[in-house]
Amino acid sequence: MTKLRRTVAFQGEHGAYSEQAAFTYFGSDIETKPHRNLREVFETVEHGVAEFGVVPAENSLEGSVNQTYDLLLGAALKIRGEVKIRIGHCLLALPGTRLGDLVVVYSHPQALAQCASFLGTLHAEKVPAYDTAGSAKMIKDKQMRNAAAVASEYSAEVYGLAILKTHIEDLPDNFTRFFIIASEDAPATGNDKTSIVFGTKHIPGSLHSALQELALRQINLTKIESRPIRTTPWEYYFFVDFEGHHSNPTIKDALEGLKNSTTFLKVLGSYPRAA
Repeated sequence: MTKLRRTVAFQGEHGAYSEQAAFTYFGSDIETKPHRNLREVFETVEHGVAEFGVVPAENSLEGSVNQTYDLLLGAALKIRGEVKIRIGHCLLALPGTRLGDLVVVYSHPQALAQCASFLGTLHAEKVPAYDTAGSAKMIKDKQMRNAAAVASEYSAEVYGLAILKTHIEDLPDNFTRFFIIASEDAPATGNDKTSIVFGTKHIPGSLHSALQELALRQINLTKIESRPIRTTPWEYYFFVDFEGHHSNPTIKDALEGLKNSTTFLKVLGSYPRAA
């Protein structure tokens, strides 16, 4: 009997950094499903069309991907894993194209911004597009001889483009953390993280009281960030990551304490920590 390959949804075209993250996490024996936006990735996994989704959570230079956290808040899905990949931008074009031939460079606005110093040396217009890999695909499909894309080396392989220059990003320490989302989170491994989101009363000391439930049990926080509550102006949800698995008795006890000191609490998932 032939074993069915895992299906993994991601945002962007084939060759996107999200697809690269999927292969890094799962290995090559998967079927990847591209989607135009993050909401479609969540819906595909929720409806069972794909077993897993890979979504960007945080960039080391730009911070959190707010839409991912907003979607996690309302989705009936869990974070099952995380993976971090180095973001190395390249300048890609059709074979035979030279730097002096370029009149336009396409890419996602964030990628263009991250390569501003190098792109400023080119006498070419910078045009934002919805996706890095999508820009590479457009150049290949339309055979655009005087155009280039800022995308990954992996995109060059996928679309048969030439790499005019590698590592054109302004800052070398550029990493993105991706979440693996699924219908259930992961069993405990002994090297885990848990992600939660909660709300508090709009009174002095409410956030301190909530975080004290973790501090008193010596649970180490690795991240805390606020996001606006869209239905209540100037009030916020708090997204928190900490070490440990929700099945651990100490973590269970802390979560019970949090229920008493918050107005809303959701466990987004427990999962193995990325290297």
